[in-house]
Amino acid sequence: MQSFSYALAARVFLALFALIANGPSFAFDWPFRGGLRGEATVASLPPEARETLARIRNGGPYPFRRDGVIFQNRERHLPERPRGYYREFTVETPASRDRGARRIVAGAGSTGSIQTSGEYYYTDDHYRSFRRIRE
Repeated sequence: MQSFSYALAARVFLALFALIANGPSFAFDWPFRGGLRGEATVASLPPEARETLARIRNGGPYPFRRDGVIFQNRERHLPERPRGYYREFTVETPASRDRGARRIVAGAGSTGSIQTSGEYYYTDDHYRSFRRIRE
């Protein structure tokens, strides 16, 4: 009976390992892939985020003084890139007295320009997690 327990435990372990290694990746995105939580379409973003994204593509104007500052990615939730690659922009939060927790982080991408890179990430929890914006 004891050998049966070990065999069963080994089978369960192998089945779980196979599920983790080959199963749906969305269940295991964090912390294995940083703070990325999947994707969001532009249409699924709040209207304020769509406005911020349009401002980024147009090169401004930006309503907040801190818009466009370097996002340092200290927590490494986004793919690692050289310093200065990412810029952050405020997404207004209705009824908030300050900048709120919502941001879009823009990467320079292969074009080297945040306006044309198409590499944008949305966070609504002040950088704890991100969703890649799919256009």
